[in-house]
Amino acid sequence: MNYLGISFDVKNMPELDPDFIPFGPWMDAYLKGAKQPISIAVERDHGKITVRHACIYGTPDMAEADFRFVERYVKFLLWSIGGFRVYICGASHIAKELQRQYVYFENGEGENGKRWFDVQFMSDVFENGFEIVDCGQEDFPIENDDSVSVGGHLEGCRIGFDAGGSDRKVSAVVDGKTVYSEEVVWHPKTVSDPQYHYDEIVSAFRTAASKMPRVDGIGVSTAGVLIGNAPMVSSLFIQVPREKTVRKLVHTIFDRAAAEIGDGTVPIVVANDGDVTALAGAMGLGATAVMGIAMGTSEAAGYVDRKGNVLGWFNELAFAPVDLSESAMEDEWSFDIGVGCKYFSQDAVIKLAPAAGIALDEAMTPAEKLKAVQELMEQDDPRAVKIFRSIGCYLGHTMDLYSRFYDVEHMIVLGRVMSGKGGDTILAECNRVLAEEYPQLAKKMVVMLPDEKTRRVGQSVAAASLPEARHA
Repeated sequence: MNYLGISFDVKNMPELDPDFIPFGPWMDAYLKGAKQPISIAVERDHGKITVRHACIYGTPDMAEADFRFVERYVKFLLWSIGGFRVYICGASHIAKELQRQYVYFENGEGENGKRWFDVQFMSDVFENGFEIVDCGQEDFPIENDDSVSVGGHLEGCRIGFDAGGSDRKVSAVVDGKTVYSEEVVWHPKTVSDPQYHYDEIVSAFRTAASKMPRVDGIGVSTAGVLIGNAPMVSSLFIQVPREKTVRKLVHTIFDRAAAEIGDGTVPIVVANDGDVTALAGAMGLGATAVMGIAMGTSEAAGYVDRKGNVLGWFNELAFAPVDLSESAMEDEWSFDIGVGCKYFSQDAVIKLAPAAGIALDEAMTPAEKLKAVQELMEQDDPRAVKIFRSIGCYLGHTMDLYSRFYDVEHMIVLGRVMSGKGGDTILAECNRVLAEEYPQLAKKMVVMLPDEKTRRVGQSVAAASLPEARHA
């Protein structure tokens, strides 16, 4: 294959998407000939800074390839790590073009850039103006990027709360054993008054607390992007107005709810549900360097490093690029193309259905469309087989990409898309592509469905383990 003057070899292509250009192999080939050093740093909350070093060509004939590499690399860093400031050293012309793309004006005050969604999202999360900084070596920041030690604490009496989009789950856990658990239907995505969310959370906490002699810690698993315990952007609060006074009620909601329990000083830790899923897998496997990817309505991801810690990163890989093809499908939320949500979610199944010759009723919901294709798969329909095989090929190539940003030995793949024969086909094709294209990575990384060993630690139990208990 050849893209922007860079030739690279790919033996396996998704049969329903022959235009797919996997970012990882192209990056490898690009970097082999690049010699001009470039440094990129991403700054997020509390002065945390992640630094990456690479090279570009720096010649006029490779200007397009240079920009494509840096632009996609920065995009991946932003959505894997998160940040409100990006420093670029060694490529001033590229930094200036990125400055033109990463612009957002509210209320029609100016012309938004190509990446206005990213700017708005990062600004909302960090409550800080987003910027791309073109800097020299003397002004380039020093890395400050320690992981955060949370989870794995099972001693004492704990509450584990899993804030799902359609039901909320809570467990009372004593010395690692669940003594009570319940699931309650709620409607967080359709209610605009955060008092509703608060009352529901407090009710769950109190129910679990009533089943134990005391509460030594509370752990929460929730969708969204967090700064500390504060959900800065979350689909659970999508209807809540953006006014600062109202949003403050959202940002403090879990801490305020914890203050209602016991004497009001019970420690609480809130974590992204993707990280808690990875933590549950790590606890179940008794392993570290664990990544989890859930393929459902979108793509969700979480990661536990070799120390058994979470990084405090976004891990919003639904918006991180995986495909460089100019004809890739656009994500209707971020308005970018080639990003993970269109490859590792129900959208991927729906996207590939026409190429497979499967006509889906447009009146059906996305979930219903997925179910229809899965029913064909259970009947071994060859058209459906091609869809899940193509997703498996996507996944195999993308494992190579993710491994450049995350040190992974155990990759757990779950979610509605992975259920039934379709999931088995995705997994088999992924492992075949890994073995043929990336044999060294295949020796290091195990890609697996959650088995009984990894399921034995549920989401709410893993959440309960997040805080250190105040009583041993």
